[in-house]
Amino acid sequence: MKKQEEQMIWVQTVSYEDLAINTGKTIRYQGEEVALFRMKSGKLQAIQNRCPHKEGVLAEGIVCDDHIFCPMHDRKIHLPSGLVQAPDTGCVKTYSTKIEDGTVYIGFPTAEEMAS
Repeated sequence: MKKQEEQMIWVQTVSYEDLAINTGKTIRYQGEEVALFRMKSGKLQAIQNRCPHKEGVLAEGIVCDDHIFCPMHDRKIHLPSGLVQAPDTGCVKTYSTKIEDGTVYIGFPTAEEMAS
């Protein structure tokens, strides 16, 4: 895990305090679009911002516990794992997050890892 974090590019996003609880924020970085959430527990979750079904914008979805519901067709996605919940199938990418000096960072794979 530590080695994986060292191979990431940590991108500065927003102030932790500026994130509304259970409301998505869209973050864009080099062609990738991420939905960033501050959970009720205070934990951060970052996932690919498009539902694998019809590409609904997940930052606009409704958060309930550890899940996000796609605003287009109500697909239920587990935020920590990115897995679409049964009876539907599929998954979205998840991203590591960290907070430093009150600022949220998202970890993106290096360009070499994205190409492989």
